[in-house]
Amino acid sequence: MSWAKTRLIIDGFLLGTAGVKILCSDDAKTVYTHCTAAVMRGCSEVAKTCQTIKENCQDIGADAKAINEKRAAKKEAQMIEDARALLAAKEAEAKS
Repeated sequence: MSWAKTRLIIDGFLLGTAGVKILCSDDAKTVYTHCTAAVMRGCSEVAKTCQTIKENCQDIGADAKAINEKRAAKKEAQMIEDARALLAAKEAEAKS
């Protein structure tokens, strides 16, 4: 193993050790705390938005169901009216 590779390994170890010390400092913990609080606020807002979307979808579904029920009732009423008209025409034809 060459001295250059050995030096790189030692430099990496020292840099890693210094990095651990920096990451464990009080300032770093403050930054982590603020970042975590921001993420939690973001999650809360996303949850609120999802709830609003869910409520809107339920309203849309209920409205669509009502529309389909009205259309089905109108179609059934039209079928009954057509059947009555057909019976009346057959009765009139039978009388003549």
